[in-house]
Amino acid sequence: MSTDPLAWLSSLEGVPSAYAAVRDGIDALLRDRGLRRTSPETTAESLLRGAHASAVLEGSTSTLADVRAGTGDRVAADAVRVSSELLGLAPSLSRSPLQALARIHALAATGSVPDDRLGRPRDAASSQRLRALADLLLADTDAPALLVAAVVHADLASAAPFASHNGLVARAAERLVVVARGVDEKSLVVPEAGHLALRAQYESNLAGYRDGGERGVHAWALYAAEAYAAGADASPLRTTG
Repeated sequence: MSTDPLAWLSSLEGVPSAYAAVRDGIDALLRDRGLRRTSPETTAESLLRGAHASAVLEGSTSTLADVRAGTGDRVAADAVRVSSELLGLAPSLSRSPLQALARIHALAATGSVPDDRLGRPRDAASSQRLRALADLLLADTDAPALLVAAVVHADLASAAPFASHNGLVARAAERLVVVARGVDEKSLVVPEAGHLALRAQYESNLAGYRDGGERGVHAWALYAAEAYAAGADASPLRTTG
């Protein structure tokens, strides 16, 4: 019997081919544009686009121009604050996932919840859910890294283990998994923008992940592959360089 916690999901109909295709597309994007020659400014632009998209999904009404000018609303400011430190958490995510997730929440929720609640689970059940997610991130798995990222995102968003900002945390964690597992080390794909472009499907499939059992998880996995393709299309590599 397999001990791979994602073996069952990785083998469901359509999942292997969907993730192979989207990974090939991302690899082609990065290779064709000359990843090694990419400037830090391109990474910064990707992170900014991601922060804006994540903030809109969280209820922000700020435009990308507002965010770029530093005049966005509070939700946008929270998302930008997360993005400013996110990539530095990649080593921590690989070694101590709970610490990385706590830091993401602390960045997102500063000024919104009491300091003693920053990075802390809401209750015992939330703490247990976070520990299970950390175990998943530390487990040996043959699942595609993008699939791991998708599960991390959906689990955080549906469990809402923190006192606030769970959507921002979930989407930031997803991007961080993609970076930490070597799919997109310079973080040039914009998965948050992919979810925003498919917002209706995003929200319905998150609900399915939470309430729909194995079928809902399967549907989320297939949706997420489509969203990652849209996130690749939103990369600044498509429009610069």
